[in-house]
Amino acid sequence: MNTTKTFEEIVNYRRSVRYYKDLPIDSEKVKHCLELASLSPNSSNMQLWEFYHITDPEVMKKLSVACLNQQAATTAQQLLVFVTRQDLHRKRAKIILELETQNILKNSPKEKQEQRIKQRKLYYGKVMPFLYSRFFGLLGMMRKIIVNIVGIFRPIFYQVSENDQRVVVHKTCALATQTFMLAMANEGYDTCPMEGFDSRKVKRILKLPYGAEINMIISCGIRDNQGVWGDRMRIPFSEVYKKI
Repeated sequence: MNTTKTFEEIVNYRRSVRYYKDLPIDSEKVKHCLELASLSPNSSNMQLWEFYHITDPEVMKKLSVACLNQQAATTAQQLLVFVTRQDLHRKRAKIILELETQNILKNSPKEKQEQRIKQRKLYYGKVMPFLYSRFFGLLGMMRKIIVNIVGIFRPIFYQVSENDQRVVVHKTCALATQTFMLAMANEGYDTCPMEGFDSRKVKRILKLPYGAEINMIISCGIRDNQGVWGDRMRIPFSEVYKKI
């Protein structure tokens, strides 16, 4: 792996590239960048995501159409589809509880192990299923009522509706996409995050279940000169930086 770039150089190198050279890229390096993306921070370590690495030319053609034939998709060498899987919350919570239990047994003082394992069982066995369960908005409404009552007496987390939890899993997945793009930049590869796509077509192409949602599609390749649309522009930092 190319490790000669500093982090600042990686951040400055990364641009949204909309036209790629007709040059192959190493799918194993792309896969490794996805492995790095899986280390991204995520809410309660639930990891409610999946990464679809598309290298098959026929599938890429179909996805390009679903991406509205953007050049970033039609000229890409490979495509990545980042998917949220809130519907897997019970399965993932069970896995994380098992891992957390082993972690506690390995790293916690013996006198605190029982209490900490009990806390994790409550959190991943009861709280997570309660927060992530969905039923036509009704469960979220019930959660909102409960937290608003409790909030009268003490500080509490209010974002518990079904839509709030959907936002959480998409934020989490977006953290992974950013890590992936920076990892790709470190390899000297280019990317473009795309949100303009027909999500229904994409789900059909990838045969995704009803509970899965498309977070982002990222095209990959090596930038062509026309692939970067001019100089990078940002709102003056003084307008967005607020020191308190």
